[in-house]
Amino acid sequence: MRFYASAEFTADRPWGALDLADIGSATVRLHWTDQPYVWHVNDGPEVFVVLDGAVDMHYRVDGNEHVERLTPGTVCCVEVGDEHIAHPAPEARILVVEQSGSV
Repeated sequence: MRFYASAEFTADRPWGALDLADIGSATVRLHWTDQPYVWHVNDGPEVFVVLDGAVDMHYRVDGNEHVERLTPGTVCCVEVGDEHIAHPAPEARILVVEQSGSV
């Protein structure tokens, strides 16, 4: 059994992660970042939970960009084909569940 205080986790680089578990074909990772990711489309579903800080999730629908502010406890479910980029505000710790090897 392992325990983690997510608010104390800091990686050595933006989007660095602590691998928490592999569950079947999915991974559970704790990420820390102070920089945006890149625009991308996942090749599988993703569950994105802000644990500490805030994230502005930018996403496109029919070519139009939208932004949703994610705060601790907010869950974002990303489906295959959803184009998005996460911007920490100003830094965040995020629990991500996605298929192993996903972008």
